[in-house]
Amino acid sequence: MRNGGQLLVDCLMALGAKTCFGVPGESYLAVLDALHDTRGRLDYVLCRQEGGAAFMAAAWGKLTGSPGICMVTRGPGATNAAIGVHTAMQDSAPMILFVGQVGTDMKGREAFQELDYRAVFGTMAKWAVEIDRAERIPEILLRAWTTAVSGRPGPVVVALPEDMLSGAADAAPLSGPAEIFEPAPAAAAMARFGEMLQGAERPLILYGGCNWKPGSMAAVQRFAEASDIPVVSVFRYQDQYDNFSPTFCGEAGVGMTPSVKALIAEADLILALNIRFGENSTAGYTLLTVPEPNQALVHVHGSDGEIGKVYRPSLGIQAGPNAFAAALGEMEAVSGDRADWRARGRAAFEAGLDLPDLPSPVDMGKVAAHLRAVLPKDVIVTNGAGNFTVWPNKFLLYGPQARLLAPQAGAMGYGLPAAIAAKVADPGRTVVCFAGDGDFQMTSQELATAKQAGAQPIVLVLNNGTYGTIRAHQERHYPARVSGTDMESPDFPLLARAYGFHGERVERTEEFPAAFERALASKTGAVLDLAISAEALTPRQTLSQMRVAALAQRGEPG
Repeated sequence: MRNGGQLLVDCLMALGAKTCFGVPGESYLAVLDALHDTRGRLDYVLCRQEGGAAFMAAAWGKLTGSPGICMVTRGPGATNAAIGVHTAMQDSAPMILFVGQVGTDMKGREAFQELDYRAVFGTMAKWAVEIDRAERIPEILLRAWTTAVSGRPGPVVVALPEDMLSGAADAAPLSGPAEIFEPAPAAAAMARFGEMLQGAERPLILYGGCNWKPGSMAAVQRFAEASDIPVVSVFRYQDQYDNFSPTFCGEAGVGMTPSVKALIAEADLILALNIRFGENSTAGYTLLTVPEPNQALVHVHGSDGEIGKVYRPSLGIQAGPNAFAAALGEMEAVSGDRADWRARGRAAFEAGLDLPDLPSPVDMGKVAAHLRAVLPKDVIVTNGAGNFTVWPNKFLLYGPQARLLAPQAGAMGYGLPAAIAAKVADPGRTVVCFAGDGDFQMTSQELATAKQAGAQPIVLVLNNGTYGTIRAHQERHYPARVSGTDMESPDFPLLARAYGFHGERVERTEEFPAAFERALASKTGAVLDLAISAEALTPRQTLSQMRVAALAQRGEPG
């Protein structure tokens, strides 16, 4: 006999969980007690706010392919954690959020911190469930884990009534996860795809998703290179394909370059591989006509719920990305006169890395060029949301060993928790977080989590004194009327040192290489506060130029 908390922890370990992130609460004391005896097997990373804990779990799922585990208390804890659930859903990242719940004898009375979690998370997660009897813990945990990793991966929310956790249960723990093979493409489907590709003059591969296994994308790359097909990532998944390949032509996301837009719009066949069709990767659903695109569309996805959800495919193939990549690796290269088509896309991508001098004390164009030269091949880069993300998303190159953890949901504050999760998962790797001054302050308290967990990354704070993305929209739509976007911030290096990090201010571009070298050498992580001018909000248009252009459009003097 064991109580529900012990049974839940035993089942998690059997499923393969090694780490969980959370903020403690009285609603799941039995689980916390069970975790007392699992140190070194299933560790609890103590976080400072539930949003940060949920971000860490979402990033863990994206990085490892195994569900990130988050534990929070009922009511306020759950609503704080909702941001991580939404992020995991839009990222298609496996995650399980465990939420304490009021006792079953109090349900429906609006007891202290009571919420209906099925209602709160029902449209935000893949599945939301409440365990009413401890004997059902193994059954429901197996389903939760399987749901999180299969089809289109995503988050599951499991509510845990307090009396269920403390009550005795005689159910046996799980023996392990279910072994589930991805759906594989039918031979007829691959043959039809080959026929379509043979007749295409301007094919394009558009890929994404976080459930790729090692070696699978290499098969896609070999096929693309042998067939001279340009390859483009959807929003914030460029790390899954070797950016140094002559076939890689950029990222379809926020700030999409004209060359990537042209590749998508002018393609006569698009292989959409393991992607959901999001707004940012389609330029607001304008590059492909809804519901029937002009381009022939071959949509490959492990979930039948994604195929045809937005666009009618010319050919829909329900297959997991790894199974499809294996089948693609067995296909003969499809020859054709496509060298110029592919080369134009690649040339435009490479040309886009070159920038003029930027009007800023620290020139991020030159910083990005330096980082491209010195970052380790297996670096993990993270970011939250804001105009600053253009630098890790458009001006760094990701080889086969590098990773990018960045939220498709555009969630501010994700970068630092994601970097901490990455350091917990792989302490020996260099992890670099890009953050704006506003973005950083959303979750800066998690520096304490990093210190306590011994998982201290390097954080680059691009400090320009404004909420940059919103400021840019203001200047374009309401020029010269700044409202609610200028901000005053603390002394970030001093704050970093208070949390046990190395911290320093970088005032000029030429100071950055030595400062970053010190950051790399620091055994306690580092926060570098970079002096950035608000004028340099975007790489190719200043704030003043935005304002002048907007005023001119209105017929007003600049």
